Amino acid sequence: MSEYEELAERVAAVEERMARLEGARERPAGPEAGALWALRGLQEQLRDTDGGVLFTGSVRLPTGEFYEWQRGALSAGLLSRDWSELSGAFAALGHPVRLLLLRQVLGGARTVAELREHESLGTTGQLYHHLRQLVAAGWLHAGGRGQYTVPGTRVVPLLVLLAIAADPG
Repeated sequence: MSEYEELAERVAAVEERMARLEGARERPAGPEAGALWALRGLQEQLRDTDGGVLFTGSVRLPTGEFYEWQRGALSAGLLSRDWSELSGAFAALGHPVRLLLLRQVLGGARTVAELREHESLGTTGQLYHHLRQLVAAGWLHAGGRGQYTVPGTRVVPLLVLLAIAADPG
């Protein structure tokens, strides 16, 4: 088991214990949650380390698809990793047309014909170029009959990156 999977299991165990202790009541999300409850749970799990990060989300897309996702990473592993090997994933997101493509696919446009209906996506050749870039970086999956989907394991991470970019403060 990798240290990331171990961290995710440890955080899930803390969340389960917290829910039991609090009578399994729902915790509000966002600013009204107060007291940084997720951070406090993570700190409890990481007290014998140099720290870490946790990303989590629960998302229902306009298409009705539902995704829950959680990942954690120890800061030591992240800081010692060669970040240059991650540049392709970030570069694929660095073009406005690719971001629009991802938004359209998450909104339900799955085929090239449906995607071509959006005038900002350029020519068919340009569209395929951008689709190839997103598939190569793992942000899109190319299925049969020209169907494209955002892999379930990438939905929440994509939204996390968008939330960070929209409000870096």
